[in-house]
Amino acid sequence: MPLRASGVDLSRYSIFVILLAVIIAATLLSPNFLTTDNILNVLRQVSVITILAYGAMTLIIGGMIDLSAGAVMAFAGVISVIVYKSTTNMLLAIIAGIAIGVACNLFNAFLVAFLRTPAFIVTLGMMLIARGAVLQITGGQNVLQLGDFILIGQGLWGWIPVPALILLVITVVIWYLMGQTRYGRSVYAVGGNEEAARAAGIPINWVKVKAFVVNGVLVGIAGVIFMSRVNAGLPNAGVGYELHAITAPIIGGTSFSGGVGTTLGTLAGALIVGVLTNIMNLIGIGSYVQQIVMGLIIAIAVSYDVWSKRGRVRTTILTTATPDESASGTEPRTRS
Repeated sequence: MPLRASGVDLSRYSIFVILLAVIIAATLLSPNFLTTDNILNVLRQVSVITILAYGAMTLIIGGMIDLSAGAVMAFAGVISVIVYKSTTNMLLAIIAGIAIGVACNLFNAFLVAFLRTPAFIVTLGMMLIARGAVLQITGGQNVLQLGDFILIGQGLWGWIPVPALILLVITVVIWYLMGQTRYGRSVYAVGGNEEAARAAGIPINWVKVKAFVVNGVLVGIAGVIFMSRVNAGLPNAGVGYELHAITAPIIGGTSFSGGVGTTLGTLAGALIVGVLTNIMNLIGIGSYVQQIVMGLIIAIAVSYDVWSKRGRVRTTILTTATPDESASGTEPRTRS
């Protein structure tokens, strides 16, 4: 039973309570956590992960997954850097990065939507393709001397880092897209029950294609911001980022089995991941141990999602039993 107070479902806000608790714990563990420089650094770091997480959220709600986000991000970011160094045109460089993200995801979408290949397998293959492509193009060498390209990832707008400002705009767009449009409702319907969505006349294949396109745009933007932030085109960047991107929405309440999730929950989940990573760096926890911690978080979050969904299904079955079934002691039927 969800915890309620005055008609308000308090369980909906539990993720924000957890986020607040993590911030308080981080403040107590390190006096450097709440410094201006560190907060600005966290905002820059979290911006990339959160943008990736929104793409992962969209796919997971639709019943899919993307294991190639980190590699495609590196591919898109490096291509953006190369285009900028060749043309010094910032807009063209950004468009090039987004185009690479969309192109890779369109390939994924075609195989998943029209050839019915599992998204896990398709995106695993794309992870290798994108990583190999960017290494081949650069010869495995970093692209340096980016000039004004760094303004995207390192610049400030007042006291707000430019990546955080971009994240704010994207958050509003994704919130509107997923919560206020027919497309968003279709994604939820497909992820919740694909056969019921098909019976309702929803174009399943095109909904999946659009979800991958949205993911591609976000991955491309994340790649541009990442390369600008580190002031280099790194072909080996983004290793493991797809796991962080998947972890954030799951922590934020997105159901791994599809059909459930919110933009603000994903934002809170990404902030939790970002703060945890930051505080582990501040107190000197090694990268190997950090991988163990993040792995445990993923396992616990997914296990909790599965467990809680079983509880909801059981409650639904019991509450939809007819009076005759309850009185006779017969087994209640599940209703669609």
